[in-house]
Amino acid sequence: IEDSGVGMSREELVDSLGTIARSKTKAFLEAMSTAEAEPALVGQFGIGFYSAFVVSNRVRVISRSEDSDGQYIWESTAGGAFTISRDTEQEHGPLDR
Repeated sequence: IEDSGVGMSREELVDSLGTIARSKTKAFLEAMSTAEAEPALVGQFGIGFYSAFVVSNRVRVISRSEDSDGQYIWESTAGGAFTISRDTEQEHGPLDR
């Protein structure tokens, strides 16, 4: 899946993608168990992104922010662990901003 969004720096990858697995999924499940189950809740907790693990064993996000010093790869096989590395090989080419 490819998009032309604003991109994320290394710090934003950690804060946004890394944090969702640890805290927001739990918050989502708690909200679903105590409130009326509304589909509108899904987007608020990042579950849409993490549904990629339903159909894949590994998820890679390659991103570059305009303010970033480079292009980074966020990668996870779920389970709450992830890695972030600088994309030095640029297998998918340099991301334009």
